Amino acid sequence: MKKEKKQEETKMAVLEHLQPERVFYYFEEISKIPRGSGNTKEISDYLVSFANSHNLRCIQDDDNNVIIFKEASEGYENAPVVMLQGHMDMVCEKTADSTHDFTKDPLQLRIEGDFVSATNTTLGGDNGIAVAYGLAIMEDTTLSHPALELVITVDEEIGLLGAASVDTTPLKAKYLINLDSEEEGYICAGCAGGMTAVSEIPVRYQEYTDYKWRVKVSGLLGGHSGAEIDKNRANATLLLARFLHEGKELAEYSVSELFGGQKDNAIPREAEALVLASKEDGEKLSAYAAAYTEALRKEYTGSDEEITVTVEEEGQGTEPVLHPVSQEKALFFLLNYPNGIQKMCGFIDGLVETSCNVGITKLTPAVLSCSASVRSSVGTAKKALADKIGYLTEFLGGTFTIEGEYPAWEFKQDSKLRQVLVDVYEEMYQKEPVVNVIHAGLECGLFYEKIAGLDCVSIGPDMQDIHTSEEKLSISSVERVWNYLLEVLKRIKE
Repeated sequence: MKKEKKQEETKMAVLEHLQPERVFYYFEEISKIPRGSGNTKEISDYLVSFANSHNLRCIQDDDNNVIIFKEASEGYENAPVVMLQGHMDMVCEKTADSTHDFTKDPLQLRIEGDFVSATNTTLGGDNGIAVAYGLAIMEDTTLSHPALELVITVDEEIGLLGAASVDTTPLKAKYLINLDSEEEGYICAGCAGGMTAVSEIPVRYQEYTDYKWRVKVSGLLGGHSGAEIDKNRANATLLLARFLHEGKELAEYSVSELFGGQKDNAIPREAEALVLASKEDGEKLSAYAAAYTEALRKEYTGSDEEITVTVEEEGQGTEPVLHPVSQEKALFFLLNYPNGIQKMCGFIDGLVETSCNVGITKLTPAVLSCSASVRSSVGTAKKALADKIGYLTEFLGGTFTIEGEYPAWEFKQDSKLRQVLVDVYEEMYQKEPVVNVIHAGLECGLFYEKIAGLDCVSIGPDMQDIHTSEEKLSISSVERVWNYLLEVLKRIKE
C-alpha cells in the first residue's frame, strides 16, 4: 500500500523541477483539488489550512471566499497596504472523448516544451496561477513588501459572484494587484462590465415516429467569450440553428433535441440536435451537411477552419418532437440573437466595447433555455443590449432574467500603482510595457466600486486558449512575472 501511495505521489509531481519552485509546487497541489465553479469548498478549506499552518490571519466567509493577511516586512510598516487578488474556481471544459470527472478527479498535468497543460481538459491556469503566486509569496519570510492582503474569491467564471459577495470592510488595501491577466508585458488598467442574460422560450411537443438523425457541429476552436470574441471564431450553436433553418428548404423534419455550449463565458465548440425525418429527407440533410461544412470552412478561413457538420442515422423510433410553431419560434430566436461584437470602442484602437456570446443552449421538456454572456465597457450600452435580448425573448412569449451583473472597471488617468509597474518593467526589460483596457471581465471593477480610492492594475503570465481543453501556461513567463511581481512589491513604500 505504501509503495502504491509513493508511486502515485511521484506520478503527480510533474512540475517539481520547474522554477520558481514554490509557485509550481502550489500550482500542482491545487491541481489535485477539483475546483470548478460552484464546487469550491475543498479548495477554500485548503487555503484556510495553508494560512493556519503558516500562522497567518485568515477569514473564510459562508461563500468560501478566503482572505489571508500578512504583516509588512521590516522597513515597510508605513507603506500602503497591497491586495493581491485572484479566484480559486476554474472553467471545466474537456474533449468529447475525455472521461475526466471534474467533481472528483485531479487534473493530469503535462509539460510540452515551455508549456504546462492538462490532458484533454482545461488547465485551470486561469486563475490557479494567481493562487500559486499568492501562496508562494505569503509563505516566504525573506521577501521585502508592504502589508499584504491575499484575496481569493469563488465563482468568478460564472459572473464574478465571489467578488460581489465578499465583505471588504476588513480590508485596508490602497493598492490592488489582480493576477488574472493572460499576457506578459501588458498592464491592464480597465475592463468591461458584464452580466449573464437568461432567456426561456416555452415550447410544446407532440409524439412522432420516423427515422432519427443526429446532427452534429464540431471541430470549432471555441475560446474565452471576452478575450477571443474579436477573433472571428464561430459559435457552434448558432451554426446548428442556421443549418436547421437552411435545411427546411431541402427536407421536412421535426426537432426532438437541441443543445450546445457548456459555459456562458466560453464560445461553444460543439452543438447537437436530434431530428426525425423520412429516410429520403434525412439523406438529403446528410448530403447537405457536407456542402454546408465546405461553405463554413471557406467563411471562416484563417480563424476557424476545422468546422465539421455531420448528419447520421440512428434508426427508427418514436420521440417527442417540437410542435411546428414551437420549432419556428426556437429557430427564429437563435437566428436573430445578437451574438458576437456589437460595437467597437471609439477611442481605443482595437478594443471591443460591447459584445454578446450565446453560451449554453438547451431544449428541455418545457422551454428552450439560453444563457449568454453580455459585456460592455459602457453601462448604457450593456443595458441596451440586454433590453434587446429581453425584447426578443418576451416577443416570443418567453421570460428574461439577468444574473451575475458586475460593473466596468474604468481607466484611471492618474494611477501611482500603474506608474510603479511601468517603471519597474522598463528597468527590468529595457522596454515599455503595454498599458491596456480589455473586453474580458475582471474582479477589479467590483473591488474598485466597494473600496473608495482603490488603485488597481492586473497582470499575469502568458497563457493560451483559456477556457478550452487546449489551455496552456508558459513556464518561462511564469518565472519572469514572478520576478517582476516581487520587484514591484519591493518598490512600493509610499
